[in-house]
Amino acid sequence: PRLAGVIADYERVVKQRNALLKTRTSAAALAPWNEQLIKLGAELTAERIALIDALNPHVAKNYANLNEVKPASISYKCSTEGVTRNIDENIAALTARLDEVAYQEIERGVTLVGPHRDDMEVMIGELPAKGYASHGESWSVALALKLASFDLLKATSPAGDPVLILDDVFAELDAARRNQLILRVKNVEQVLITAAVMEDVPKELVGNKLFVNNGKVESL
Repeated sequence: PRLAGVIADYERVVKQRNALLKTRTSAAALAPWNEQLIKLGAELTAERIALIDALNPHVAKNYANLNEVKPASISYKCSTEGVTRNIDENIAALTARLDEVAYQEIERGVTLVGPHRDDMEVMIGELPAKGYASHGESWSVALALKLASFDLLKATSPAGDPVLILDDVFAELDAARRNQLILRVKNVEQVLITAAVMEDVPKELVGNKLFVNNGKVESL
């Protein structure tokens, strides 16, 4: 929640800076926006790296628990070299990179530096999940990320267990992955599961069941 304002400010700066770049404005006009881009971007990047570092062991554990053989991991894929969890180091790295691409930015009319250009990379074994994961592995990765987020929130939130929401996942899983997921969610305090077909929900999962039809909700 603390970073919501930082994200909003950063997006505003990028939007305004892009508008100025499209007009091929002077370096003096860009200077104050560069300063804000670097300051906010450095903080966002540091927090993102810290979050992915915290999530990574949970992702690895949950992926393995879904009956997968190859290990899974996540990392921060940054468009700027030298960024870390340290804000001051990020300021230096972003400043240097912004100087390097100054001409390219004016030519293209778009901001080429900052966390809006970054991504999270998911690896299965030694290959990126994007482009190489099978259908089953892709679903396992998605579930591992969801469950990892749940585990991290549970470990760090003073409010207790979060609510785990699984949207129509069982239809996409084979028997082995489905059974492992059942074991994983059985002890979660609150779980909401949706399914287009009732038969897709394993019978081993018990709880309140609601049927939605034509805008009406009925208990089963």
